[in-house]
Amino acid sequence: MNEVTSDSMLSFVANTLCCEVGNNNFRTMPRVVPDQRSSFDNDELFRKLSRECEVKYTGFRDRPTEERQLRFQTDCREGHAEIAFVATGTNIPLLFSSNAWSEREEDRLTTREFVDFDREPGKVHLKSQFILNGVCVIFRGALDLIRLDGVGSLDFDSDRAEAEDAMLREQVEQYNRRIRDFEIRQQQYRDQQDRRAEQEAEVSSSTQTRGAKMIADPPVRNLTSKQVVEVRVPVPLRPVAVNDPRRMFPLKHRHLYIL
Repeated sequence: MNEVTSDSMLSFVANTLCCEVGNNNFRTMPRVVPDQRSSFDNDELFRKLSRECEVKYTGFRDRPTEERQLRFQTDCREGHAEIAFVATGTNIPLLFSSNAWSEREEDRLTTREFVDFDREPGKVHLKSQFILNGVCVIFRGALDLIRLDGVGSLDFDSDRAEAEDAMLREQVEQYNRRIRDFEIRQQQYRDQQDRRAEQEAEVSSSTQTRGAKMIADPPVRNLTSKQVVEVRVPVPLRPVAVNDPRRMFPLKHRHLYIL
């Protein structure tokens, strides 16, 4: 469905503009901002979330408390849960798994580093890595298994930020490279059009010159040595009788060549 055929209108426009149109032209927005550390330190939201504050489990709020307690533990063991920061009202669906940035599902495993029920009785300690507002952060918190609330905070994930910065630079360089290639192809197309226009102008000029020369010096047939005399003979526009009053109609002259 997305394939562009050579006889389609899109490819015609692409050929006209001397550029290639394909799926590579569609790119996602950058995942991170250029200066993540500065954004984390100066943004008011991150200032509030970087301090320990009250957090709550917000999943299945329409269910009974006992069912919510069971579902919370199940969600944590499966590696996900919806946690809200009460002070700011920020609700975040968190994933508790190692290698959270991997595209392969088998690499994203829920380990004890991210979900720990044994560190403190009656509580679960959670850790999650994600990107919030273009900044790589780590959530660390502990929630009570009965009350379904606790404390948590966000820290800056410097290791992941370096990896994302490298990916961002590569993406920007790739984008700039495509822009340069497009400008080169556009310039080549304009030069080709200019050369074609110059060639057409030269052909038109030479044609007009030959035509003017033929009018100024018309060709003469090879006649005999006798003198050629041009005589303008009045000829009626149509046959007219001698006694026809219309014989005075205007006549036209024809060029006759008498040898």
